[in-house]
Amino acid sequence: MQLLRGGNMLATAVFLLGAASCVAAKGGAATGPRLNNNQLYKFSYTTEVLVDSAWGSKKGSSGYKISSDVAVNLVWRDPSNDDEQLIQLSISNVKVDPASSLSEKSNVLHGATTESLLGKSRLAALTKPFFVHLKNGKTKAFYSYWAEPALIKNLKRGMASLLQFQRHTGKVIENDVSGRCTVDYKTTADEVTRTKILESCRTPEHGFTTHSQVLGVTRKSSSVTVFKLEDGFIRSAVSEETHLLSVNTHRATAAKVVSRQALTLRGTEAGPLEAAGKDVAGVVKSIDEKLAAVGVVAEKVTTQCKGCPSLFQLWQSQQRHLEPVGLSKATAPRSFLALIQNIRKASKSEILKVLKSASKTTLPQVVDAVTSSQTEASLDAMLAFLNFTDANGLVLQERFLYACGFASHPNERMLQALMDIYKGKIGSNDIKESVVIIMGALVHKLCLKGGCSSPIVTQVKELILHGPDSTQEESEVQMYLLALKNSLLPEAIPIFTKYAESEVGAFNTIALTALQRYDTSLMTDEVKQTVNRIYHQNRRIYEKNVRAAAADVILSSNPSYVEVKNLLLSIGNLPHEMNKYMLSKIQDIIRFQMPASKVLKRAMKDLIAHNYDRFSKVGSSSSYSGFMAQSADVSSTYSLDILYSGSGILRRSNMNIYGASKGATLHGLQVAIEAQGLESLIAATPDEGEEDLESFAGMSALLFDVQLRPVTFFKGYSDLMSKMFSMTGEPMNVVKGLILLTDHSEVLQLQSGLKASAEFQGGLAIDISGGMEISLWYRESKTSVNNRGALVVTGNVTVDMDFLRTSVEVSFQTESSLDFITTVQFSEYPFLVCMQMDKSTFPISEYVSKYDSLASGKNVASRKSRKQHIPGSEFPLHQENSNMCKRVFDSSW
Repeated sequence: MQLLRGGNMLATAVFLLGAASCVAAKGGAATGPRLNNNQLYKFSYTTEVLVDSAWGSKKGSSGYKISSDVAVNLVWRDPSNDDEQLIQLSISNVKVDPASSLSEKSNVLHGATTESLLGKSRLAALTKPFFVHLKNGKTKAFYSYWAEPALIKNLKRGMASLLQFQRHTGKVIENDVSGRCTVDYKTTADEVTRTKILESCRTPEHGFTTHSQVLGVTRKSSSVTVFKLEDGFIRSAVSEETHLLSVNTHRATAAKVVSRQALTLRGTEAGPLEAAGKDVAGVVKSIDEKLAAVGVVAEKVTTQCKGCPSLFQLWQSQQRHLEPVGLSKATAPRSFLALIQNIRKASKSEILKVLKSASKTTLPQVVDAVTSSQTEASLDAMLAFLNFTDANGLVLQERFLYACGFASHPNERMLQALMDIYKGKIGSNDIKESVVIIMGALVHKLCLKGGCSSPIVTQVKELILHGPDSTQEESEVQMYLLALKNSLLPEAIPIFTKYAESEVGAFNTIALTALQRYDTSLMTDEVKQTVNRIYHQNRRIYEKNVRAAAADVILSSNPSYVEVKNLLLSIGNLPHEMNKYMLSKIQDIIRFQMPASKVLKRAMKDLIAHNYDRFSKVGSSSSYSGFMAQSADVSSTYSLDILYSGSGILRRSNMNIYGASKGATLHGLQVAIEAQGLESLIAATPDEGEEDLESFAGMSALLFDVQLRPVTFFKGYSDLMSKMFSMTGEPMNVVKGLILLTDHSEVLQLQSGLKASAEFQGGLAIDISGGMEISLWYRESKTSVNNRGALVVTGNVTVDMDFLRTSVEVSFQTESSLDFITTVQFSEYPFLVCMQMDKSTFPISEYVSKYDSLASGKNVASRKSRKQHIPGSEFPLHQENSNMCKRVFDSSW
């Protein structure tokens, strides 16, 4: 009985609430725009779009405006709800004009009429009436004709977006031409301000961007519409929408698009009678059976590039810029980017035609471009072109693999392709190693995008996680460890912890340098205990470079006071050169104010750990960090770590370059040269733990967070002697090619119904080489790392209406070189060491280009540029190095 009474009360409450809402809807306060019966509202409407560089003014912007008259009237109203209405809109007197005043020469529209621009059929479609179903101020349906061009329907949707608003303050999710967006309303008695939060909008068209924030593009957007009301309906609606896109590393390279709409009431007159009908669908059908609810969200518009060259024609015009001799010039990456943009629109057969026609010297650069395009057709073309069973094809195969590793937005299909190659027959062991190492890099990038649990990623993870323990071959273990180093999988940390204490020095170094790449929050007590055991040699003797790597991990992993104090106490009990290296490392951390500097300063207050006896050790090893560049956009730092053996021969040289922007960090470059077992050449005694090491020298490179396959200069005494007598002094190439660094593409759906496509790409032509020379006669050794490069970044924003296209391109380019040379004279002890890090004078050029074109082929273009030269310099190292260099190069010292 009680339950029944409660149920009756609930039913009564629901009935009363429903009745109240009906009363409010019928004759109550309006919730949105409300039209009067039998009245025709006459409006003027304009929409304009402007594109320019970020700092341009409206006067110099490229763009156009569409103006017209619009007649609006009520067709039907729900008898039970005054705020549910079917509204008809009719466009007339359409005009297309430049958005700003232009000279006849600069005006691509000069002499054109609206009909000649749009064509009769499009103009007729645009002036055909369309209908909007509003309920409580929200668009429930948009009625037009399926046969109309998508562009025309979108323009009508843009106009309809100015009828949608609510009369009360608050946030709400709405659907309109921009997509499904969160909207913030602020209202007064006769004014409504609608702020659309564009970052929240969901549209059918998706773009992509570079996974690295440092190399990425930032977009700032705003959209505000102000409605002024009179007699319940719109007196005026004015909207302004702005999108600003800038390159994170160089914010001056930025483009913007501004879209404005204005709907202004010019007057009213008697209008058609309200139609009878029970519902909207029936009323619409009675007007015209061909009318349909075509959706309020904008449709995709496909346009054709008229007069554009084919991929093969473009290749023929650009191939001379991609010859190896020109790779250090900015023309190379600029041609590279142009090829990528065209390859992304090409078919597999068109791409294969270019690959097959390229000369032997330009083909590696074409492989870079095709692979970097990252389309289904480009990947299919590469897989069809390359034969991985052919050992002679190593150069092209490795260029393909490296381009996969550097991919800006790889997909699972690319990873699957590499897995299929791995499972098949591979003619070269070097290529097999590169395939696995690069698969690790792709796993990392796909996991960053949320694809870590996909079937192919899971399959590759299992392969590389179980790989090190599945083989006895040292080269294969090293291959799997390098793949795990690239993957940065948290599951790999126990594996690295295990191999950090391996009997093989190469495994120790890979494992420790991999651990250093992980976030400090993942460094467990077990990892820290292992690394400390290695440094302090609690269980066995380790090579110096392994202990130095362990020290780097400790100092970069939020070390405790006890860990730091133990490191300080070890100084004085280490081999001579390692004593000096550790002192230099600690001093560098404090001078450069790295995270560990605070706890180091605290520990050094203890005079037992910090005293003259410990901090006066001599030697030539060193560690130094400095700034390469600092700006509001990005800061770039470098570090040089040099460790020698007690006999004066290089043991390890490690150069790093980092970039940081908006709190994100990118490991741009690491070049490590290692040498061992060379003491017999000068009849010197090896250091403790290094008595039985095989003669070896090699180089390892990490580029843009991707570890590459190491390069061996020589291995074994016989190989060493043959290389010594055949040494030309020429450096060995480590990395050479073209890399797509920045890659951002998106479609900006404007509230006016127009679309702006934004494409930003950055291309780098790079040549990294390194070498090692030893002269027994002069008792001198020299190691060199040479970096040559050219960078081009372009950003293009285009509004294409098919019959009229306007765009702006912003770009900058530079060419530079960076050399790191270490000269060692070991005829005396302490031996003389001179390190040089030189940057050449380099130019920076910036360009802004604007284009307007018609479907007829008529076009107008303008270009502005500025150029400056940044003087070259030798990067500063510590004063002790400067003194040494004087002694090495000044015979009168």
